[in-house]
Amino acid sequence: MKTITLAFTGASGLPYGMRLLECLLRGGQRVQLVYTQAAQIVAKQELDMILPTRPQDALRQLQAHFAPYSGELRVYGRDDWFAPMASGSNPGDAMVICPCTMGTLAAVAHGMSDDLIARAADVMLKEKRPLLLVPREMPFSIIHLENMLTLARAGATILPPNPAFYTHPQSIADMVDFVVARLLDHLGLSQQLILPWGQDNSPPTS
Repeated sequence: MKTITLAFTGASGLPYGMRLLECLLRGGQRVQLVYTQAAQIVAKQELDMILPTRPQDALRQLQAHFAPYSGELRVYGRDDWFAPMASGSNPGDAMVICPCTMGTLAAVAHGMSDDLIARAADVMLKEKRPLLLVPREMPFSIIHLENMLTLARAGATILPPNPAFYTHPQSIADMVDFVVARLLDHLGLSQQLILPWGQDNSPPTS
């Protein structure tokens, strides 16, 4: 069981984050979830899903939504400075910010640890643990690109949600799964969402 910190921010792309959460829990991982108020708005817009403001309410809702699963889920507020991932003494194995706003990306790039998400990401960098950011923006401005370059130089992985088409996706869910599969690959976790390159990627026959 790995301990993965997962953060949702207010960029478009909550389907990626929720699918990743599902795969982590069903894969038996320990997930520490934290999300922003803007992510709650996006969840309603994109998934018609209400993410509660209180962590304990969110925990009950998500446990019911994804049951049964073999992993462990904890939900923390953005200002919970006693959360494990706020300290380098208990950083967990990796962190994913999915989706990641340009504001969050900038805060992490410049060490602006004024909430739990940015602080947890800062911990990942200083402790040299995997940090994956999934920015959903286009086009990128030079400011965005320079911030990404700063993070890449610091050891983070920038993984924009760009699905490939060699897998012959048949639905939006297939394209979401491609991105989530790449995230799981970079977390060092096994996945059966897509076949590795070189295996049969032909579309299913009727």
